[in-house]
Amino acid sequence: MNFDDTPQEAEFRKEVRAWIKAHAPKQYLEDLESSPVGTVQIRGIDGMAASKAWQKRKADAGWACLQWPKEFGGRGSTPIERVIWSQEEGTYAKLSRPFGIGQGMCGPTLMAYASEEHNRRYLPPLASGEEVWCQLFSEPAGGSDLAGLRTRAERDGDDWVINGQKIWTSGAHYSDYAIIITRTDPTLPKHKGLTMFFLSMKSPGVEIRPIKQVNGQSNFNEVFFTDVRIPDSQRLGKVGDGWQVSLTTLMNERLSIGAGYQTGFPELFDWCCEFETANGLAIEDPAVRSKLAQWAVRASGLKYTGYRAISAMSRGEMPGPENSIGKLVGGPMMQDIAMFALDLQAQAGALDSAALSEADARFQAMLLRSPATRIEGGTDEILRNIIAERVLGLPADIRVDKNVPFNQIPARARH
Repeated sequence: MNFDDTPQEAEFRKEVRAWIKAHAPKQYLEDLESSPVGTVQIRGIDGMAASKAWQKRKADAGWACLQWPKEFGGRGSTPIERVIWSQEEGTYAKLSRPFGIGQGMCGPTLMAYASEEHNRRYLPPLASGEEVWCQLFSEPAGGSDLAGLRTRAERDGDDWVINGQKIWTSGAHYSDYAIIITRTDPTLPKHKGLTMFFLSMKSPGVEIRPIKQVNGQSNFNEVFFTDVRIPDSQRLGKVGDGWQVSLTTLMNERLSIGAGYQTGFPELFDWCCEFETANGLAIEDPAVRSKLAQWAVRASGLKYTGYRAISAMSRGEMPGPENSIGKLVGGPMMQDIAMFALDLQAQAGALDSAALSEADARFQAMLLRSPATRIEGGTDEILRNIIAERVLGLPADIRVDKNVPFNQIPARARH
């Protein structure tokens, strides 16, 4: 593949670079550069306010959700132009993280299954950051088995009534809307009898409880539903076709996560060029250089695997299961990099105060965040199964519950 810009792409890159130079919030750059992977910390201002302001500025100038149709708040750009934008936006892209789930996963699902009226109502404010979306998938009893969900949606005239619980919902505490998958027919096998909807997170009966994480943050949430009513018009896809609808979300989720995955390698490389060990600069140690070389190869592989997926999209193909590779490689890599950085710091690696530790405790925060990266969007084990079965064509795991009605699958009693 030739990754050099064509004349048209070079002109587009020039336009993007000029606009970002003129309009980017440079007053936040230092804080954004020092923010740990997975977080945005800006001194003296609410991070969400800064994120919404930057997203709205992009949207007003036609730079939000570039690949979306113009009538839905996008630019109608090619996938390659989207890549060019991401490359040029660089560090400022951290401000767009609160909108990643909505724009990368919920938006494509709405475009595929929602009505034209709903798309014109909900997609433009989603693109501009004025409304934030999350996805309500995981449940306490299901683990990594999404099809094992127990949240119920029961038909009541022109409405549906939802009862149940979701967990590990990123951004639920600041989201305005969500897509949700529910069980509508427990007499069918677990992958059938599911139906997808979207709803307002401000609906009566929705309760959000943030979960305190080991790193002190609360980005994940439990969400409880008690007799939550939504109209049938907010159904996505046919009744009982929720699994197929969810696959659209999941494929875009793994493309979104895998293609833009932060591994911590650039931060580690720059830090090793400055960090003084007992024997001199860390970068001068052959053992350190060997580890950096290994991670550089993996980082390059992730980059070009992402480009391959984007090239497939440019041919009109849907995101495929091979996008699981990015997350499967990137998650453990981030964890290993954080542990390596702390080992280099020796006893000082135990300090998690930004005022006292090396690199402003960036790698300590990275290590505490890294277990979540190996769970969200599919655990390592689930991703290996996906790659083995759907990419490599290996035999599938034995499923004793296949074709068994969901309400007949034995459930372990709780004590």
